[in-house]
Amino acid sequence: MEIAQLLDFVDQLQHEAELSLSLKTGYSELRILTSLMRSHLSGKLCTSSSLVGASGLSYGTAMRALSRIESRGLLVRRPKTASGKSFSLHPTPKLIREWQEFARRTRSLIGGLANAGSVSDGGRAEYYFGASYAGSNILPPLSVFDAKLPIRGELRLLVHADPTFMAMHTLKTQFETIFGVGIWSRALSIDRLREEILDNANARVSRYDIVACDLPWFGEMAEAGRFLPVDSMVEASELDLSDFHPVALASTRHKRRQYGIPVQTTPELLVCRRDLFEERGLKLPRTVEDTLAAAKALHDPFEGIAGVAWNAARGTPLGHSFLFVTAALGQPVLNLRWDGSAFDWENARGECYRPMFDSLEASAAADYFMELLEVSPRRILNMSWYERARCYADGKAAIAYSATLLAPLFELDEGSPACGNTEYLPHPVGLSGRPIAPVGGYALAIPSNIEPERIDAAWSALAALTSAQAIKLYIENGSLVSPRFSVSNDPEVQRISPLISIVDEMARSGVLQVWPRPPVPEIVKLIDIAGEELHDMLLGRKSAAAALQDSQNRADALMRARGHY
Repeated sequence: MEIAQLLDFVDQLQHEAELSLSLKTGYSELRILTSLMRSHLSGKLCTSSSLVGASGLSYGTAMRALSRIESRGLLVRRPKTASGKSFSLHPTPKLIREWQEFARRTRSLIGGLANAGSVSDGGRAEYYFGASYAGSNILPPLSVFDAKLPIRGELRLLVHADPTFMAMHTLKTQFETIFGVGIWSRALSIDRLREEILDNANARVSRYDIVACDLPWFGEMAEAGRFLPVDSMVEASELDLSDFHPVALASTRHKRRQYGIPVQTTPELLVCRRDLFEERGLKLPRTVEDTLAAAKALHDPFEGIAGVAWNAARGTPLGHSFLFVTAALGQPVLNLRWDGSAFDWENARGECYRPMFDSLEASAAADYFMELLEVSPRRILNMSWYERARCYADGKAAIAYSATLLAPLFELDEGSPACGNTEYLPHPVGLSGRPIAPVGGYALAIPSNIEPERIDAAWSALAALTSAQAIKLYIENGSLVSPRFSVSNDPEVQRISPLISIVDEMARSGVLQVWPRPPVPEIVKLIDIAGEELHDMLLGRKSAAAALQDSQNRADALMRARGHY
């Protein structure tokens, strides 16, 4: 984080100045302020004693300095215990903003000194940080709550085991400082997470204050009343919903009510090794035909590299692959109406719920999968999300379908042959499809069976954990996904990886879409049906026609039983 680097620089500069220059020593608040900010950014407990010790001043002088700093609205004292006799000290939002402005001005000064005399064609001095960068919107660090989170015991979280939530866990101490309470969290794989959400919903009282929910599950969870609607909480807060990617936000709505707030947007994209394509003189694939041709050209099992890695494991992984590819070919899994820019799942009724496994696009997708088998890794029928990304990151596949959630495996690993060498593309299309990136990700929700007295605190924590500042923190600690435009536009975030800006532009241009996996209540069962029947096809137990017909019959029976038509 840039402010943390600035704090170190300021302390070192002051130390060197005192050693080198004949300065008169005396009263200075600078070491107090740098120590206060450094403790905040690292999540360490800061007290009057620690600041006095860091100040270099006598005890009485340091205590008077603290009092003056507090009187100027730069420091907040928060009770550490119920008795209110001891306090922790924290910077106020005002002080954080001042340090951010100081960082902006320092960048310009240092850049100008380092490159004095270097003039661009436009006649203006060029330097590393740059004037245009200095004028951009850099998100400030999170500030602490004025008072401890009013919750009994620890804040309890149920999350997914992925890079975003691993970053959240890494930042546990920092969030505990912000909230003033301890945090307990449990991280599970995707299928186990859904089982735990369902099991928790059947408990008399929720075991969790906040749960992470996969975006397509919201229809099912909201329909069954497992989550609290948050519309009134949003309205009473300063949360700006317009900053979120619209498709991610729409995924958490059901019957016009909001049930969650996105914490990540992770579309599935086609990733390609740029160097391998350039070596063979191949064009980047835009259609399924292009993808097959490129995969065949690059498939070299003797060299240990497959043409393409994808989700082909039975059940949930393959079911997702089928829905996404069929959508890219032009047909969602349900008979949704086209509204001129997307398929409308929010207003679906009657015949709109009829499954489309018997469509021409579904047949083309099945044929495509059979051809992909010939240019896939050996254990492709057991491959799911992590395995396909790992295969690509290790240089064992030239192309892969991959969720951006797992891009850190190759985008941030300098040992990967794909690091800095990856092209990110929408799903390949067919004759009637259009470029799409099926959106996925997670949103945070509050279980409906939470103890009533914990609701307000849970919402306050949820809003903080999904704030722009928090999302930026996750990215700085290993995540590469953001559901917010403001985070994607932060220059410090953009420097971490080009992927963030690529996804942000897809969100702005309408390439990100939710309809390939519409969050209707039955979506999980539809995915399971596709993943089971198509896996039998890939194993050679059924023909493509039989697998699709069986899928259609099972899905049709499901939707009829639900009374859709």
